[in-house]
Amino acid sequence: MSGFIQEHGALLGTLTVIAQVALFMVVLLVALALLLLMDRKVWASVMMRKGPNVVGPFGLFQSFADFGKFLLKEIVIPAGANKTVFIIAPILTTTLAFIAWAVVPVAPGWVISDINVGILYLFAVSSLGVYGIIMGGWASNSKYPFLGSLRSAAQMVSYEVSIGFVIVSVILLVGSMNLSEIVNAQAGGIHTWHIFALDHFPMIIVMLPMFVIFFVSALAETNRPPFDLPE
Repeated sequence: MSGFIQEHGALLGTLTVIAQVALFMVVLLVALALLLLMDRKVWASVMMRKGPNVVGPFGLFQSFADFGKFLLKEIVIPAGANKTVFIIAPILTTTLAFIAWAVVPVAPGWVISDINVGILYLFAVSSLGVYGIIMGGWASNSKYPFLGSLRSAAQMVSYEVSIGFVIVSVILLVGSMNLSEIVNAQAGGIHTWHIFALDHFPMIIVMLPMFVIFFVSALAETNRPPFDLPE
């Protein structure tokens, strides 16, 4: 057995990484489906509606049904569009959104790539998503989608500045850009959370407003209401 491992060690290592990535993707997609369902339930409650309640018990499988619907829908490409770029644009944006999670620890020891500049990597990869949006608008060969994509990209880039300031404050508080170390620094309980920074009491004056700035900026980055005007 040891001889087999020595002989095929590189292959086994590659298969292990692939298995970790596949498992992580499944967990991430299931969590995303449940979060989308929760989001729709909250919006329905605000509008005094029931929300999704037909597909599965309490509508639990609604997000999975929607995923299947989008997966099986016909791909419609405008006649005058640049077909290659039009197809590449959403693939690029989706790929960047997923590979950004490679450095995010979900549990002790559960991280695909534990690099020392994890937060810098996360910020850099997530900022590249604007190119996919611009490419999609430009490839449609229509001025209105192109203008909409430019507005969306401009909004995303502008709010990345404020998110950058929040990230710098966290780096200064922890003294590291490794996401695992940033998470471990908050593992002592609620009093160690960076939002309160009770272990560094004067920092609460900075960190609490930084949380509000990050929350608002995150809504704007993802074009969520009330920052969905570019749509």
